[in-house]
Amino acid sequence: MKEKLIYLLVKYKNAFATDNEPLGAIIGHEVDIILNVEKPYPPLLRPAYPDRPRAREASEVHIKELTDLGVLRKVGHN
Repeated sequence: MKEKLIYLLVKYKNAFATDNEPLGAIIGHEVDIILNVEKPYPPLLRPAYPDRPRAREASEVHIKELTDLGVLRKVGHN
């Protein structure tokens, strides 16, 4: 049983997150996310508000990580 598990883990190693690929990649289970960029935009649930300075720093680090991974991309001049 242990050998079978190890075999499967090695066989499907690309499905798991690693230091170099922290999101993993399961072929055939990709997700398309369609955002509305045409007016009228969907209504906001609440107005935007600024982060506290400490939280903003953590948010910027996380956003940079997601941008570097290709999960997010910059749009406009932000």
